[in-house]
Amino acid sequence: MTVREISETEHLAFVRAQRSASFLQTPAWGRVKSEWRRQSIGWERDGELVGAALVLYRQLPKVRRYLAYLPEGPVIDWADEDLGPWLRPLAAHVKARGAFGIRIGPPVVTRRWDAATIKEGIASDDVRRLGELAPTERDGTGARVVTQLRELGWRSQAAAGGFAAGQPQHVFQVPLAGRSEDDVLAGMNQQWRRNIKKAAKAGVEVTSTSTADGILADLKAFHDLYVHTAERDRFTPRPLSYFRTMVEALAAEEPDRITLHLARHEGDLVAATIAIRVGAHAWYSYGASSTDKREVRGSNAVQWAMMRAAIAAGADVYDLRGITETLDPDDPHVGLIQFKVGTGGEAVELVGEWDLPLSKPLYRAFDLYMKRRG
Repeated sequence: MTVREISETEHLAFVRAQRSASFLQTPAWGRVKSEWRRQSIGWERDGELVGAALVLYRQLPKVRRYLAYLPEGPVIDWADEDLGPWLRPLAAHVKARGAFGIRIGPPVVTRRWDAATIKEGIASDDVRRLGELAPTERDGTGARVVTQLRELGWRSQAAAGGFAAGQPQHVFQVPLAGRSEDDVLAGMNQQWRRNIKKAAKAGVEVTSTSTADGILADLKAFHDLYVHTAERDRFTPRPLSYFRTMVEALAAEEPDRITLHLARHEGDLVAATIAIRVGAHAWYSYGASSTDKREVRGSNAVQWAMMRAAIAAGADVYDLRGITETLDPDDPHVGLIQFKVGTGGEAVELVGEWDLPLSKPLYRAFDLYMKRRG
């Protein structure tokens, strides 16, 4: 097995052939992260391309050395019982290009908890964290990947609270494979179904567009509502320029890669979301909602529109992205998982992000720098 730089065309062709690959591992995402140096790489066996990845190189301050970051990647055969032949040539490749360390995020599941189990956990006085609940399913591949990474010298970057150092280790997903709209709707809790009906009865209308020109025309309206949401919910919003870059890059890669959904009531924008899809995996990426007119349930209406679009596109999963591990009713973060549990989906634990130091002194310096920043 060898690793070499590949063209973005080769990279995209490989991603297109996969049933599921993270949008963070598409060539277009490298253009979104323009402050990082990007490179497409591929794994070859007997002349055949068998793996691919987007590598983002982040420079260590004042030194021309880099952290090689593969967010939610690489796209390789993680079920292989020997990951050494995959990961050792990766390390050699990035080290030769000035990397002092590597960070990867294998898209591999370790445990799952269904909605009923999570609801029981939130109601229990004895449970405060997701990990304290017996999972509905354990994945043998995930356990094997964790063991192998440790044996190969990789270090887990999982942080307290359920979030990894970069991308979330715990996400919430609604399985769609083999399910109709009626099946998915029936799987939701009563409140979600009621709110979807309420939005329809109130006259909430959801429009969707996937063309770059169409999205850009409405992007300012989305961003204004997003900034309003950030002020209300106390998080730091991304600038409009970031979303413009993301739309232009992703829409240019595939005609239906990114979609903007807008929910309006009597002409007023009450909710807006950005959805992304790669193959059979659909994500709810960004969302915004108005403080006014909450009673018309625009957020539920726009979520249902995204799920229906994912079903129509033949997606296997609708991914609502990150959640924390908390099930403590007194923790303000529990509201996030309670909202997502209403969809009838499942909490999914991934193996998380892992680092491999290639230069221990420089890696320690970078680790210290990041801790001071955080």
